[in-house]
Amino acid sequence: MATRRLFLAGLAAVALPKPGWADLGNPAYVSAGRQGPDYVLHGLDASGRSLFQLVLPARGHAAATHPIRPEVVAFARRPGTFALVIDCSTGLVRNRLTPPPGRQFNGHGAFSRGGALLMTSEVVAETSEGRIGLWDGTTYARIGDRASGGIGPHEIRRLPDDCLVVANGGIATDPDDRSKLNLADMRPNLTLLDPDGAILEQVELPAELRRNSIRHLALTPDGIAFAMQWEGDPGEPVPLLGLWTPGRAPRLCPSDPAEQFTMQGYAGSVAATATRIAITSPRGGAVMLFTREGQPLTTHRRADICGVAAQGAGFLASDGSGVLWQLDDAALRPAATGGPQWDNHMVALQRD
Repeated sequence: MATRRLFLAGLAAVALPKPGWADLGNPAYVSAGRQGPDYVLHGLDASGRSLFQLVLPARGHAAATHPIRPEVVAFARRPGTFALVIDCSTGLVRNRLTPPPGRQFNGHGAFSRGGALLMTSEVVAETSEGRIGLWDGTTYARIGDRASGGIGPHEIRRLPDDCLVVANGGIATDPDDRSKLNLADMRPNLTLLDPDGAILEQVELPAELRRNSIRHLALTPDGIAFAMQWEGDPGEPVPLLGLWTPGRAPRLCPSDPAEQFTMQGYAGSVAATATRIAITSPRGGAVMLFTREGQPLTTHRRADICGVAAQGAGFLASDGSGVLWQLDDAALRPAATGGPQWDNHMVALQRD
């Protein structure tokens, strides 16, 4: 009888509904920040209201959200030595991922479609050679890696067909102090990898813009928007937004030189809606809006603004003073105040 009871109990456990994102109020975003002495991660609804808060062991950067289960992999600021797999329904850390010896996490990751695989942006510490770490999406065991196609990969984005776009920033850095070692001959690129890791396509910037490090990515209806950080002459305003449709050459999106100069050569985040693209600059205290085709529209000013994600036809943005902003062509409008000192990124949940 005891065996039968255990068997029936096991069946009942299997039949129980597994928790999903809906159990947490269907958060739309996650974002890291600092609240008093603590580094934290918040889950936010579509209006920016906090649905849950978790404490991190150190400063966070970006995160990867599981497409089905209420799990977030929170990445340390690069060069990172930890990534936490957090069960958002309990607040417990399910796993702590550590890169293999001689490797460092680079702040970003992405799940494959369905969540069977976690992919992490990594570098070989001594050379900054880019690697994509591969982890089982259930047990989070390390199962391998593959080449990123360049030096210093940063953000990676999974496409609907399970191909992966990699922003290889092109900068080799000292593994201890992050000093930049190869600015004279850096070669950033965008690399498209198939689901098995083979390079399908790779594009570089024109020679005169090789010091424009490709850092962050957003998916658009036409392809990929990419944001850059200029490592050249600080007195030379350059485009910080580009568009790429695989199969074509990348196209940069210049604006008025005065507006470009406002960004101080630094785009910290990028996001896209069906008709608009936004890039932010915490250094310049500005956010620029473009059409889907890359035509500049307007620039809004706000100190230390950086995180940004699509919110319907507009955007939700965050700043270092704890304010969330609704953003559109007309204005920045406060959406929520009293939050942590928001860090670099507002990560939209990517559900399948």
